[in-house]
Amino acid sequence: MGKVAEKPQVKYDKETYLKWYDIMLLIRRFEERTLMAYGQNKVRGFCHVYIGQEAIAAGLVSAIRPEDAIVTAYRQHGIALSRGLDPKACMAELFGKETGIVKGKGGSMHFFSKEHRYFGGNGIVGAQIPIGTGIGFAEKYKGTDNLCVTMFGDGAARQGAVFESFNMAATWKLPVLYICENNHYAMGTSVKRTSNVTDIYKIGSAFDMPSEAVDAMVPESVHEALLKASEHIRAGNGPYFLELKTYRYKGHSVSDPARYRSKDELKEYQERDPVKSLEKKILEQDIATEDEIKAIKDKVKQIVAESVEFAEQSDFPDPSELYTDNYVQKDFPFIRD
Repeated sequence: MGKVAEKPQVKYDKETYLKWYDIMLLIRRFEERTLMAYGQNKVRGFCHVYIGQEAIAAGLVSAIRPEDAIVTAYRQHGIALSRGLDPKACMAELFGKETGIVKGKGGSMHFFSKEHRYFGGNGIVGAQIPIGTGIGFAEKYKGTDNLCVTMFGDGAARQGAVFESFNMAATWKLPVLYICENNHYAMGTSVKRTSNVTDIYKIGSAFDMPSEAVDAMVPESVHEALLKASEHIRAGNGPYFLELKTYRYKGHSVSDPARYRSKDELKEYQERDPVKSLEKKILEQDIATEDEIKAIKDKVKQIVAESVEFAEQSDFPDPSELYTDNYVQKDFPFIRD
């Protein structure tokens, strides 16, 4: 009689897996509802959803500390939700309402929360990279062991700000964890058409910065890579660079039909859907029951529904708000008229 095949060993505890699943499912359902609202003309302006990249947000939140700072690009709803920003306030921001996370003034690309150490959401390609480097400098100056997670896409990896920031961070050993979310396409142009170096993590070698590529379709590998990098940084060894290889299932933005990629390529990645794959793993390896999974699904469904209702019932900002929160007036005694 042959041996019964053993189930793969579970690497983490039940609480961790369910936390990852909860975060990833919330992001997926939130973003699906965002697309629906956009189609109803309730969300306006540019809008970039995180569908397909959810494992990054899950692995990130379990690997770093609440005291660490995060700054990212404009495809940022998922990172914000994983960081703990209120889904109601996030949805209201998408709707442009005064109850939004930045009073309806930031929209899809510009979430911000000092409380959560979340510094955006930045609309200019690559602009967040020197910002994150500066935050890292501030943490070193203050003598903390906090780090700044500075995230950007494969398109932004071509910006000069990357090289300037990498050089400064490596020279001064700043506590910055640089992350390139490589979903293979900058707007509609593939990495292969924009750079001779298609393994983006190799850019770090020019600055003698520890760098590696990571399979970012599963939260375990993201968590492990970020934990390793953060421990290196907290030990005072300077910055670290990770290329997280992922995929976006939708277009670059809501206006992009994404016809520049083949159906076969999309199907290949959809078969590795991070949310569905994690649910399958949890059930097949008896990490949790179907009832527990259903409870999470029901909870997430309710959270998203309440977020939309909250956004729809909230008011638009008063026109006078146009002039607030833009500049801080200071009186400097050494400046004379």
